[in-house]
Parts: sequence; structure tokens; C-alpha cells
Amino acid sequence: MNTVSPLDHVRIILSHTSHPGNIGAAARAMKTMGLSSLYLINPRLFPNKAADDRAVSARDILEKIKICSELDEALESTVLSAAITARPRGLSHEIFNARQGARELLRYARQQPVALLFGAETSGLTTAEVSKCQMIIHIPANPEFSSLNLASAVQVMAYELRMALIEHEEPIPPIGSPANFNELELLYAHLEQVMIASDFLNPQKPRLLMQRIRRLFGRARLEKEEVQILRGILTALGKRW
Repeated sequence: MNTVSPLDHVRIILSHTSHPGNIGAAARAMKTMGLSSLYLINPRLFPNKAADDRAVSARDILEKIKICSELDEALESTVLSAAITARPRGLSHEIFNARQGARELLRYARQQPVALLFGAETSGLTTAEVSKCQMIIHIPANPEFSSLNLASAVQVMAYELRMALIEHEEPIPPIGSPANFNELELLYAHLEQVMIASDFLNPQKPRLLMQRIRRLFGRARLEKEEVQILRGILTALGKRW
């Protein structure tokens, strides 16, 4: 009987990929390390023969690809997501190197889905995309030439995930039941609503504050029960306005 591996719960998400060959090469990189779940957000060209050619024997992964119109759709139900970036961002996400990040993701991937988010080849991830993730993973490449090809970055992370699984066959799971992406998004929307109603937040300039709040709660790794408590408090406070 086949057993489910934590790697089966890892989603590789490619955002706005411009070259279809990179999609195929990413699929091949994934399959060599035991990953199988590939999501695309608004790819420029897919399906495409170049993707099939580069995938070689990993075309089965291409056949199961999920194409999404927005990031929220790709992150649905995940309990932890990591943005892959070539440079640390100014705001205070948790930042892991590739090895540390892979181990952290596997802790949560034992029973629930997690995600790795990769940006477009030329522009990388937007600030808005990064803000949807709880952690940043930085691949410590040569500082004088740190630009990795998209498929190469996927290969590095796929390898680190596999090594984390081999070295730590039973990763220590998180305590409690972690809140998923959908539950956190509802919390953020609820919190923003109450802050606007109480005049704490200017609705004309809400973005920077909300990004900081996302990072704050992202570092906390809230559990389902904690989200329910916070939303109960917000509901009670909301009755005052």
C-alpha cells in the first residue's frame, strides 16, 4: 500500500511565468526529488510544446497542473507558505536559508498542504505576493552573481526538501492545529474592517500597515483556535462602532 509522503503536500507555485520551457524544466526538477504538485498563476504560454519538451519524463506533472487566476486560489487551504526571493525584503518576515526553510515547511507538511512561491523570471515576486506568505526563503548564492534560473531555483528547493525528509524521516510537527490561508485571510479582512471603523486605519492608505500586520501574525503561526479567539474579540469590539 502506498503511503502519503510529506512531499505530496508541498505545492510548487510559479507566478506569471513567461517562458514555457521553464515550466517543463521545473516539473522535471520536481519529479526527480519526489514532488508532484505544480500550480501556475497566469502563465504567459501554457500549454506549450516547449514545456512538454523540457519536462521529458515528467509530463505527467504537466498534465496535473492547476492553473490559477490569482495567488489566493493557489494558496487555498495551505497552512504555511514561503516566498522564494533573491534578496531579503525591508519588512520583517521570517527569513530562512534554503535548508532551514525546507525543514520548517516539512514540519507542517506531514498532514496539511504547504507552498513554495516562485516569481516571474525577470521581475521576481511583487511585494503584494510576498505579503501573502508567512516566511521568506533566501537561496545563499554567489553575491556577485546571485540570479538563479527559475528551474534551477526549483531544483535547489526540491533537493533541500528531499534531504530534509531523508535526514529527518519523522519531522516534529507543530503543536496544535495551524490556521490555514483561508482562515487567516478572513481574520485580516475582519481586522482591517474594525480598524477602519474605529478610525485607527486610514482606508486611503491601508496597505503598509496591513502588510506589517500580516508579517506579525505570520511569524506567530496562529492556530485555528487562536484565530477564532481573535475574531471573537474583533466581533465584540466591532459592536462599539
